[in-house]
Amino acid sequence: MNGFDIPTIDISPYLDDANPNRKAVVPRKIDAAARTVGFVQIVGHGVASGLSDQLADAMDKFFSRDIEYKKMLQSPTNRGYTPPKSERLALSLGVDKAHRLNDFFEAFNVGSTRADYPGADLDSKDYPENAWPNDSDGFRAAAEAWFSQMTVTSTLLMQIFANALSLEPGYFDPYLDHSRYILRLNNYALPVGEKVTVDNDLIGVGEHTDFGIFTILWADDVKGLQVLGPDHTWRDVSPAPGALLINFGDAMARWTNDTWRSTLHRVKPPIIDNVVRRRRSAAFFTGGNVDAVIAPLPSLVPAGTSPLYPPITIGQHINHKLRGAQELVVNTDGTDRESSRALAAND
Repeated sequence: MNGFDIPTIDISPYLDDANPNRKAVVPRKIDAAARTVGFVQIVGHGVASGLSDQLADAMDKFFSRDIEYKKMLQSPTNRGYTPPKSERLALSLGVDKAHRLNDFFEAFNVGSTRADYPGADLDSKDYPENAWPNDSDGFRAAAEAWFSQMTVTSTLLMQIFANALSLEPGYFDPYLDHSRYILRLNNYALPVGEKVTVDNDLIGVGEHTDFGIFTILWADDVKGLQVLGPDHTWRDVSPAPGALLINFGDAMARWTNDTWRSTLHRVKPPIIDNVVRRRRSAAFFTGGNVDAVIAPLPSLVPAGTSPLYPPITIGQHINHKLRGAQELVVNTDGTDRESSRALAAND
């Protein structure tokens, strides 16, 4: 890939190896990937393959339902169903390509609720209830099982990240004790099996960085995901068998003063030889506490320089980004660094 590589890292030594030298290899490799690519594939994560199989089957059944039924599950709270062509993620970067169509995908969002954190004084606007379909096809059960497992995996990864950044164990815990987790189940809702005419305006998901701390992505093996390399060229990415893709988001980039990269990525329509192929993915976003204030870690701000980012709450940052993507308003909240990269990309 001309010097651009997303490494595959076995994290099993961090799970069950008593040898500290073997265990220390994992955060070192994570740190190297975070500084150079911003993406990594993990294996040895302990997530049973049966869980993703069940999730994929449940997604196929739900997304094949009538569009009018699915639209009844829409919600203004970033929960429930998102119809095709209703979002434009590039606007979250402050990039407005007027000729471009809205993103050609449909999704279903599941997230943390106030009930998940009893005793915490949380606003229902930030932790709203989920909007579930009739569960005769097992959709809710499969989504909740995946959500629960990803929460466990996210907690483990945050421990590895603290180690990789030479922070004390548990450093991130106060930022995660009422974390806003979101699971977005994506279906690239073109007419599967039909021939189509492809033009540059057609996009599955527009170029964007993820908003929160990091993302765990399960995806099938149909091509579509592209990551922007340091040469400003989009590179195709396909997950290794059994791997989960991890990418770092804006909150982590702010925390690390851009030492760890929040990398631009997009999804092109899954079209091979002008025939649409089915493509599915499940993105689990670790957002962190909405009221947590993040600012660059002093140890990562070079002497004699100013931090690249001012302090901001995670909730404020994510809400600015969501307003761009979902309300179709160009986000102008400190996006200069990101939008310049997007505009420099070679299509």
